Amino acid sequence: MTTTQTGATTAISTTAISTTASPTSAGPAMESATRATASTGTDEQAADPAPPALTGERADLLANLARRRAFLRFTVQNLDDEQASRRTTVSELTLAGLVKHVAVVEQRWLNFVLVGAAAFDGDMTAREEEFRDGFRLLPGETLAGMLDRFDEVARRTERIVAEVADLDDAHPLPVAPWFEPGASWSVRQVLLHLIAETAHHCGHADILRESLDGARTMG
Repeated sequence: MTTTQTGATTAISTTAISTTASPTSAGPAMESATRATASTGTDEQAADPAPPALTGERADLLANLARRRAFLRFTVQNLDDEQASRRTTVSELTLAGLVKHVAVVEQRWLNFVLVGAAAFDGDMTAREEEFRDGFRLLPGETLAGMLDRFDEVARRTERIVAEVADLDDAHPLPVAPWFEPGASWSVRQVLLHLIAETAHHCGHADILRESLDGARTMG
């Protein structure tokens, strides 16, 4: 990891950031992935042989998503729970909360790849407090625990994308004001959405971390 430092501000070279999980690594078959629990995003242990390493569009999409995750993970390095939960701007966003939110969103969208709009049952009408809880550490939760979940969700995504029949496979979107009525999203569109969503929150995280101690990931 190469860094350049000026005063209290540390700028991290984007070329030095590596991902925590290889986007070309394959995993258990789709049957194993469908046994994943919606509450934790983890899968039951399976002994299925690994399929060949991915190439082409799937590998490119997963590599792009993994790169965005790596930026977010790097931004929260060396923080304790208090620092990661601190509001450093006028926003209510926190660094730990962003990690938690990104993991939850990715998990739910991969559930959508598996089962369609049923993956979002109840989410569209959730109370405001429940929504806000997805952006902050609750009692008993830690930054380390959120990062473990973040990595588990990433590995699950890679297994599902490796085994899905076709990136064009699509499901109708749930009914919500922010979705076009009657629209469907393919696996490809889900991955593109997750890349954009994660990159969006990487920008938030960079501002929060710089406001906390001057460190910058993308400066």
